Amino acid sequence: MRVTVVGCAGSFPNAESPASCYLIEHEGTRVVLDMGNGSLGALANHVDLTTVDAVLLSHLHLDHCADLGSYYVVRKYHPSAPLPRIAVFGPASTAARMLALYADSSAESFAGVFDFQAFTSEPFAVGVLTIDVARMVHPVEAYAIKVQADGKSVVYSGDTGPNEVLWKFSRGVDLALFEASFLTDEVAHVAAEAAQIHMTAAQAAELAAEADVQRLVLTHLVAWNDRAETLDEARQYFAGPMSLATSGMVINL
Repeated sequence: MRVTVVGCAGSFPNAESPASCYLIEHEGTRVVLDMGNGSLGALANHVDLTTVDAVLLSHLHLDHCADLGSYYVVRKYHPSAPLPRIAVFGPASTAARMLALYADSSAESFAGVFDFQAFTSEPFAVGVLTIDVARMVHPVEAYAIKVQADGKSVVYSGDTGPNEVLWKFSRGVDLALFEASFLTDEVAHVAAEAAQIHMTAAQAAELAAEADVQRLVLTHLVAWNDRAETLDEARQYFAGPMSLATSGMVINL
């Protein structure tokens, strides 16, 4: 299984990276996890955009879904169009959210390009990949996503505060892509409710250690946080292989 970090910037694109976007490939199946603002162009560096098999949206904040609007243009107006409809899995309101965001098309036109499907509690298959999701702690409907194939597994936390469900969902996975939006010292200066909807580097690392994650990549990294400090904070809690996400990073499992 090949995992490519296309975008890892938290909350908004920064000078080094688009917002959240991850490409997972295995034996000819290609899925994209999130398509945040700025990610589509970077994604094209790693895959032919017409060959993606499905898009999975963890939630509907712009830094996780905005470029699906641009992807609509790719699939509708590509020289080889009409392309087959592509499955887009996400929260129940995904179709309405994307139609409102694009604002210049009809529901029928969107439905001709995207096959919107709401996440459920049941695992499902996309090609050779098995997908499972778990509801997370965030102000909107949000999910962690697990991708498995041939005994290998990846969990992407999406956006969430620390919670027991993520710990159980991630037990023993080969790779955890966990958000680390905050540093511990920063939490003291944000509103109490904000501190519950994202993880610090320490919280992400501690949760990964308790879940016996084999490898940890910290992501959703906000531009004003110092990367070295983020990694140093996490290293106090996770002794296994660990790194900070960078745009273009490739991990082979």
